[in-house]
Amino acid sequence: MNDTQVLPARLRGRRLETGGAWEGLFLRAASDEEHPGAWVILAQTRGRMHPGERIVLRDRSDVDAGMLHLVGRTAGGGWLAMPDEQGPFAAILARVGHVPLPGYIRKGMAVAADIDRYQTIFAREPGSAAAPTAGLHFTPELLTTLAERGVHKAAVTLHVGLDTFRPISTESVAEHPMHSEWCACPAETVAAIREAKARGGRVVAVGTTAVRTLETAARAGGVADSLVPWSGTTDLFIRPGFDFRVVDCLLTNFHMPRTTLMVLVCTFASQSLIEQAYAVAIQERYRFLSYGDAMLID
Repeated sequence: MNDTQVLPARLRGRRLETGGAWEGLFLRAASDEEHPGAWVILAQTRGRMHPGERIVLRDRSDVDAGMLHLVGRTAGGGWLAMPDEQGPFAAILARVGHVPLPGYIRKGMAVAADIDRYQTIFAREPGSAAAPTAGLHFTPELLTTLAERGVHKAAVTLHVGLDTFRPISTESVAEHPMHSEWCACPAETVAAIREAKARGGRVVAVGTTAVRTLETAARAGGVADSLVPWSGTTDLFIRPGFDFRVVDCLLTNFHMPRTTLMVLVCTFASQSLIEQAYAVAIQERYRFLSYGDAMLID
């Protein structure tokens, strides 16, 4: 299971110079090479923004709650922004941020219930801009039932970025520039997987993020079939021809076409099987995407 925690990464505010409405999305803390202490954000407003501009942030009560200074553009089309408040970004976002619900949920800004609803019950490590949605199906009662039936759980971490959902725009899948995300597979999870494999057990990945993390760690040691503790940035692209070394089963939601998520599940199960599964899902009116239904690929 992916124990990443969704940050309240959506930002609301107004432009100090013009008073115009402004929205942003925290992506990550900037590296020291980019700008120490700054944030990397996406931003949207009417009119053109410029370096040096100041943004007054509004908290969940719609009260002024600090300021961002736009430093400059990033190579990926975002902005470097410096908060006037010093401290860990997670602590600042907890005070001024809003839940980053997907854009297709058309109910305006998130309500208080979404703070818990758009978070898995095993979320521990702050860092994601979106929920690892396969994990949203689990309740404490379900985990208890699984434990009673001899199912052991273990955690990995992958901080989900917005590029996860970026459509494939190249003519061939192989030409798509794969995004990078930070992930970690701890020693205790490696030990649990080795023990399960030794006694003939299977590894069930809850979500595509867990798959990418485990299969990245399986290649980090430089030896085939050698899963090792690992943390760092992965740009692993799972596409046709990929050799799965760790994951035996996958629990995943229903994804949009022309995405790397869809390519991953088709690679794991075969395109024909996924086409059959999606045909049933459409016929039975299953729900797709973040708050939608899931399927177990065995």
